[in-house]
Amino acid sequence: MKDFLSLIITAALEAGDAIMEVYQTDDFGVDMKSDNSPLTKADIKAHHIIQSYLDKTGIPVLSEEGRSIPYEERKNWSQLWIVDPLDGTKEFIKRNGDFTVNIALIENQVPIMGVVYAPAINEMYFSSKELGAFRFQTDTIKDAETIISSAIKLPIKEERTTYRIVASRSHLSQETQDFIDQKEIEHGEIELISKGSSLKLCMIADGSADCYPRYAPTMEWDTAAGQAICLHAGADVIDWNTKKSMIYNRENLLNNWFIVERGV
Repeated sequence: MKDFLSLIITAALEAGDAIMEVYQTDDFGVDMKSDNSPLTKADIKAHHIIQSYLDKTGIPVLSEEGRSIPYEERKNWSQLWIVDPLDGTKEFIKRNGDFTVNIALIENQVPIMGVVYAPAINEMYFSSKELGAFRFQTDTIKDAETIISSAIKLPIKEERTTYRIVASRSHLSQETQDFIDQKEIEHGEIELISKGSSLKLCMIADGSADCYPRYAPTMEWDTAAGQAICLHAGADVIDWNTKKSMIYNRENLLNNWFIVERGV
């Protein structure tokens, strides 16, 4: 399994480099997909790089930018990779740095390994059920083995008095505002942090935020890698409908609303 972790860290780093090459140009090649979400040259380049690495594992891949795979074909898969080559494309287009590469290994519908890499800020989160969850500031180091051996174990203890809620930059719904108002009643002073992509999940995992409510649409590839990081750092993604941990490779790839909190 450690070989798989090294492989997906390397894939994420290389995909991140390709994303940044596009990021530093004036032509993102933006198209709109059928669901009205944006698609750029960076999404496509990152997808092909990650696919080339994951093909070596012999485990099937479900990627946002890959082919649509019918449930009849994938329902009996005990393992699969779930990938978002560029999570936070809107943030990428806005050039605010809050976008990530997401790669997760799912086993029996549970995320058992994940990498979330934010190339614009040189920040990587990764986890496996054997090793736990970690954070690493990549900067000049782009070697998977060095990253695995040198990363900081999560969660990181942080002393603060305020209850910190992390929310989406692009999707602050009325239900989310109502949730925030209720938490203010419960905890008094509330600190609200706006963040894009799966970095919101990672903030719960590393302890820099206490709660992430999501009352807006997401897909499995938006959350799988982040949930792996959370699970291996003492947090979880709780499905609003089932009140249980979010599961993957469902017939409907659209997630229900969810809440992410520490110590659940």
